[in-house]
Amino acid sequence: MCAALQTHEVYAQKFGYYNSDFVLEKMPEYQEAQTQIDQLADEWQKEIQAKQQEIDEMYSELKAEEVLLTEEMRTERLETIHQMENKLKEYTQKVFGFEGLLYLKKQELIKPVLDEVFEAVEKVANQHKLQIVFDKSGDMVMTYTDPIHDYTDYVLDELGLGEKEDVIR
Repeated sequence: MCAALQTHEVYAQKFGYYNSDFVLEKMPEYQEAQTQIDQLADEWQKEIQAKQQEIDEMYSELKAEEVLLTEEMRTERLETIHQMENKLKEYTQKVFGFEGLLYLKKQELIKPVLDEVFEAVEKVANQHKLQIVFDKSGDMVMTYTDPIHDYTDYVLDELGLGEKEDVIR
């Protein structure tokens, strides 16, 4: 019976969790990357809004001059406006769509920071002999978490971001 209990202890899995949102908030590199991404997104959004305003003005001009235009001139202007709208939709998709420019820029700027965090998590997992490490800030719902399994402070320390006043259990 003792052998069975010892075998059970060998196969017991140790787990822990950390809060990646909290860790990322503490990382200046992440804050800088996020600021750059936000600035780019704002610039692209302003550019798209300016083009949309131009299209709206063209519609207004067409409506104001409609009685003076021949059917052919009206159709030609409408076609020009529709082409501009299509180009704007394509551009918007290129910038903000799935795997668009914004997505690629996020990958470029944030991936190295995330890689650094994942390396720190891996080191903490190895140091504390954890088989499973959960991210508390992810989509996975953790109804209850015992703070004894929280390794966020260890991850921060591994990244050199721990606070001297913090005492790790």
